[in-house]
Amino acid sequence: MGRRPTIDRDELARLVAQGLSVAELAGHFGVSESGVLQAKRSAGLVKGLLDHKAALPWKVAREHTQSGPATNLRNLSAAAQGRAPQPERLNTALRWAQRLVDNDLDVAYDPAGGFREVPVAGVSHVAAVLAAARQALARE
Repeated sequence: MGRRPTIDRDELARLVAQGLSVAELAGHFGVSESGVLQAKRSAGLVKGLLDHKAALPWKVAREHTQSGPATNLRNLSAAAQGRAPQPERLNTALRWAQRLVDNDLDVAYDPAGGFREVPVAGVSHVAAVLAAARQALARE
């Protein structure tokens, strides 16, 4: 059995910064893509995953995960966490949320029917997510 190929961390960091894909890195180092991902994690070169639980506090059924409200809430959540999506996606989410806030509307969710706009009852969920996104964007 031969010695396992090693991945030089400095070279890995340099190539990641140049924008090489995981597949390209695997070919370069002669390892599997899984090996590259493990090396990136070990070297601290993987961005942490975003947590959208505050923006999407419901257990969303698979068929509703790509709906407009779910996507907009995730995009606002990403912005609030300092990783704003592409400008056109962010603008869509901001306009959608602002329209709801301006009309005293919020979103509700149920797995059978999906998302729906409802009158604000107490504290607006959409307004809170929008405020967090705007606050983070103002800091940038």
